[in-house]
Amino acid sequence: MTSPNLIILYVKDPAESAIFYKDLLGREPGVAAPNFVAFPLDGGFTLGLWRRSTVEPQPSAIGNRGEVAFMVAGENAVAKHYEDWRKRGLPIAQKLTDLDFGPTFVALDPDGHRLRVCEPDK
Repeated sequence: MTSPNLIILYVKDPAESAIFYKDLLGREPGVAAPNFVAFPLDGGFTLGLWRRSTVEPQPSAIGNRGEVAFMVAGENAVAKHYEDWRKRGLPIAQKLTDLDFGPTFVALDPDGHRLRVCEPDK
């Protein structure tokens, strides 16, 4: 069986987005080319940032049709991330709130991609 191990976000400027994600993730990219930057993540997963204008085939639409989620464990971990990201100046699309799956919030990256923080599934 094949398992997904790469998520790609289409971005206006990979170098600019790399600065944002380098700070957010606390790690250096493993690949940095003019049109593509990749951050190896824990567990064999990779986050790719691809210059939107060079994607082939071109996407039919751009927008908030998905999310990159960060599941964080520990007492008040979601609230701590909320305060940290808010202090860093990340745009907050959904303030810290409790939903049926627990505490959560949504921030936005420079291209408007939704970044959700929540607790691990129980």
